[in-house]
Amino acid sequence: QVQLVESGGGLVQAGGSLRLSCAASGRTFSRYAMGWFRQAPGKEREFVARISGSGGTTYYADSVKGRFTISRDNAKNTVWLQMNSLKPEDTGVYYCATARLSSAIQRGDVDAWGQGTLVTVSS
Repeated sequence: QVQLVESGGGLVQAGGSLRLSCAASGRTFSRYAMGWFRQAPGKEREFVARISGSGGTTYYADSVKGRFTISRDNAKNTVWLQMNSLKPEDTGVYYCATARLSSAIQRGDVDAWGQGTLVTVSS
């Protein structure tokens, strides 16, 4: 059974940067796509970014394109989300997710979720 553990959230000023990490265990990491979602207070969870099992293909929500970068290291069973030029509207709980297909992640059709890590961007 796959387990995902996020870390790296915190409080940052607008314009600053944070890097989130998600460590996976329980199955062959490289065979599965990974993704990040976020949920702002009072709003539904939304897709942020996804990456294929090999790391060769990435896709981003329009709201974060050019500011966020998703990457992975299959030898370390870890995926990261580098967040630059943060805005107050980026505030929320960020969740790591995994699925067999990258396209499934974007639909929210995932096999497992992490517990989430809180990102707060102050203005």
